[in-house]
Amino acid sequence: MPQIIEMPKLSDTMTVGTLVKWLKNEGDAVKSGDMLAEVETDKATMELECFFDGTILKIFAPAGSQVALGAPLCAIGKPGEKVETPAGVTTPTAAKGQESGDSGQKTPEPTPAPTVEEKAAGKPTPAPSLPPVSSPPSPEGTAGRAKISPLAKKLAAEKGLEVSRIQGSGPGGRIVRADVLAAKAAPAAPQSQISALKSQMPAGASLLAKGPIQDEKTVPVSNIRGAIARRLLESKTQLPHFYVEIEIDAAPLLALREQLNTGLAQEGVKLSVNDFILKGSAEALRRVPQVNGSWEVPSTGSGQAHIRYHAAAHVSFAVAIDDGLITPVIRDAHLKNVFQISTEAKSLGKLAKNKKLKPDQFTGGTFCVSNLGMMGIPKFSAIINPPNAAILAVGTTVKKPVVKNDAIVIGQTMTLTLSCDHRVVDGAVGAQFLNALKTLLESPALLLV
Repeated sequence: MPQIIEMPKLSDTMTVGTLVKWLKNEGDAVKSGDMLAEVETDKATMELECFFDGTILKIFAPAGSQVALGAPLCAIGKPGEKVETPAGVTTPTAAKGQESGDSGQKTPEPTPAPTVEEKAAGKPTPAPSLPPVSSPPSPEGTAGRAKISPLAKKLAAEKGLEVSRIQGSGPGGRIVRADVLAAKAAPAAPQSQISALKSQMPAGASLLAKGPIQDEKTVPVSNIRGAIARRLLESKTQLPHFYVEIEIDAAPLLALREQLNTGLAQEGVKLSVNDFILKGSAEALRRVPQVNGSWEVPSTGSGQAHIRYHAAAHVSFAVAIDDGLITPVIRDAHLKNVFQISTEAKSLGKLAKNKKLKPDQFTGGTFCVSNLGMMGIPKFSAIINPPNAAILAVGTTVKKPVVKNDAIVIGQTMTLTLSCDHRVVDGAVGAQFLNALKTLLESPALLLV
C-alpha cells in the first residue's frame, strides 16, 4: 500500500506551509533520507525529508500551493501501485507564475469563428482578437523617448547636453529652447553624488526615469510576512513599550576593531561592529540580569501570570531577508568570546539569507539586537520581539563636535535605543542596562577578557 507524505509541522507556530518547489518528480525513485521538496513556513524555507524507500507515484500539491498541516503532499510506493486520492483532498491551485514552464503571462486564445447555426440565429459575430499596435513616433523631433523641438535638439547637441537629463516645460513635457539653456546654466551634480545614488538603485534603473515607479500589482502575503505581521501587531498592541536612549563614544571600539582586523587579517579574522555589540549585550545582561526576562501567562488562560528570568543570555540579531526579517540566535553568548560570536553570527546570517535556518537556530532567544547602522540610520526605535522583554536598536557611527576635557573636538558617536516591556523592565533597570553597555563598549578591551 502506498505511503502518504503529509505536510509536517516544521515550526512551533506553523499552521500552513507553502510548497516552494519539488526536488523530485512523479516516477522518480527515492529512498529514506532524500530531500523531496522545499517548504516555506512562517519562519524559514526548509527541506522536506523522505522517510520511505520507493517511487513517487503521485504528487497531490503543485509547486507554489499553500498546504495545511497534515494534508497529503505525495504518495510513495512500488512502481505500478494504484494510488487513490485521499478523501476530501482537492488539488490546490499553484501560485501564478510558479507552474513548470509558466512565465506568469498567458497568451490570449483566438476567438472561435461562429458556427453556421449561430449565423442562422442572427447571433452577432465577435470581433477577432488582434495584437496591440504600437503608436507611430511623434512628428516632433525625439531623442530617445523625450519630446523635443528641433531648435532645442540642435542647441542641446551644440552644448553637449544629454536630452534624457533635461526636464521639459512645454506642452506634454516637450523640451523647448528655454529648458536647454536652463540645463546648461545649472551646476552638474558631482560624480561622487551620482555614483552614490546609482548604488542605491536596482540594476538597470535610471536616475531620471519617467513614468510609474513600479508596476501596479497585488501579491499574496507569504507565510513569513504573515507571521511577522501577526507578531508585531501582537507586540505593539499588547506589550507596553517604553524607550531609553544613550549616546556612546564609539572611537575606542572602532580603533580596537581596526587593530584586531589588521593584526589578524592573515588568520581570516574580520570583526564587525555588530560582533562587539552582541558580545557587549551578553555581558551587560550579566551585569543587569533583570532585562534577560520574559512575561509569561499560563496557556490555559487561568492562573497567575509570572516573570521568567533566564539564566543564559541567548542573544538574537535581526537579519533582513526578501520577505521581511528573521532573528537567528547565538546561544550562551555570555560564555563565548567575541571571535566565536563573530564566526557564529556570519554562519547564521548566511543561512538566514538562504532561508536554510533550522527551527532551533531562530527560536529561544532571550534578548534581541537590531542594527541599522550599516544602512546609515543614526537612530531608531525597534519593536520588541516576544517573548523577549527588550530589544536594542543600534544606529550608525556619526562624526560630530563633542566636548572632551573641556575642549571641543571631532568625535565619533553612536546612539543606542532600548525598547522595554514595562511589565518586566522598569525605567531605572533599562537605564542601568544601557549604562553598563556604554561602559563595556567605551572600554572594548573588557570584551576580550
